[in-house]
Amino acid sequence: MSEEILMNITPMESRVAVVENGVLQEVHVERTQKRGIVGNIYKGRVARVLPGMQAAFVDVGLDRAAFIHASEISSREGNAVEPISALVHEGQSLVVQVTKDPIGTKGARLTTQLSIPSRYLVYMPSTSHVGISLRIEDEAERERLKQVVAECVAAEGIEENGGFILRTAAEGAGKDEILMDIRYLRRLWEQIAGQIKTAPTPTVIYEDLALPMRTLRDLVNPRIEKIRIDSRENFQKVGQFVDELMPELGEYLEHYPGERPIFDLYGVEDEIQRALERKVPLKSGGYLVIDPAEAMSTIDVNTGAFVGHRTLEETIFKTNLEAATAIARQLRLRNLGGIIIIDFIDMEDEEHRRQVLRTLEKQLERDHAKTNIIGITELGLVQMTRKRTRESLEQVLCEPCEHCQGRGKLKTPETVCYEIFREILREARAYQAEGYRVLANQKVIDRLLDEESGNVADLEAFIGRSIKFQVESMYGQEQYDVVLL
Repeated sequence: MSEEILMNITPMESRVAVVENGVLQEVHVERTQKRGIVGNIYKGRVARVLPGMQAAFVDVGLDRAAFIHASEISSREGNAVEPISALVHEGQSLVVQVTKDPIGTKGARLTTQLSIPSRYLVYMPSTSHVGISLRIEDEAERERLKQVVAECVAAEGIEENGGFILRTAAEGAGKDEILMDIRYLRRLWEQIAGQIKTAPTPTVIYEDLALPMRTLRDLVNPRIEKIRIDSRENFQKVGQFVDELMPELGEYLEHYPGERPIFDLYGVEDEIQRALERKVPLKSGGYLVIDPAEAMSTIDVNTGAFVGHRTLEETIFKTNLEAATAIARQLRLRNLGGIIIIDFIDMEDEEHRRQVLRTLEKQLERDHAKTNIIGITELGLVQMTRKRTRESLEQVLCEPCEHCQGRGKLKTPETVCYEIFREILREARAYQAEGYRVLANQKVIDRLLDEESGNVADLEAFIGRSIKFQVESMYGQEQYDVVLL
């Protein structure tokens, strides 16, 4: 399986697309004026302690106070069950790292357990543990990497505390590459430690890399064949970054000079538009319905027009198999996180259920975000979680509809007409007026003058005043005003 990374970079925003065998799998968007803050380290001040929630709010200089749970605060005694009031107090300065961006109305999530990533390693200054990514499954390779880190640490004469986690990208890496990463991380930590001692509160101590550099650090794997960048200036910046920290990637970098936008060339723009739609068609004729919400996201599988060639059970099984692959892709593409409930079409055959679940698990193995399939409920719903650290694609690109207030539904013209009638009655009881003018959407006015004309006449007779109507082309279907004449 071949993969390509496409970078569309402008002064306003950076966009990265991961394409596997010509099919878009992931999209990452970072606006220059609204960069994500996951990984940033701040010296903040505890603004409020919440004993009942075993948590605290910390002012780190953002629009909203950030949130930290007691379990994310390192105690000197190492007692993980200490109450929050024993760990922090209001006004205390606290060095924290962002683990989740502010999403919706929720502030950023924090931890005091700092970690700094590089190409192959994550450095943890407060522990002495050496861990290895679970995605490196070969036991011999795991042991080799542990030995390499131990040798590098000994060679550097590192005596004070500090632990490492070997990332998935470290598989097959040599001693020189690991040693280079260790030196880079320690130099960076020395800078950060120095700033922590002198910086005022609240202030940012360390900012994570911008999206193009972060992509090279986090998303590049052995399957990558090309990394195409459409901005010559940024191609040079990325090239310099690669030369300094990841020279082995130099041969994969390529500047795309074409006149046609790179995302258009690969059909990425069209795929992004489709990723914002609720309904996802399947090749078989079935379809998915994806409903993201604040508490959880639900995915419903339907057979649609697919009737199969043999039996209903075979039709359902084939639709569910195709849906399992499509769902894994949609989770990555839309960057859906948190609790996810999947309603596959009911299957009677136990073996069919097992194969569908196994297909979903296998497809999720390529996901960079941590996923966990919990199991199937008594109602036949598949429960799973996907780690959410940044906003979903929809949250980055969209905002709630001003007409329906984010409900995804609009009141019917009939409902709005009856609201207008009630408003006129309220106005008639409260104020003396010669008459009333209703300003509303075209559809609402049309109904008032047609289907509701009899009710309008009855209302005029009841209040003893005339009612006039005026179409406002800029009004949404739910918007209206009643003006006293």
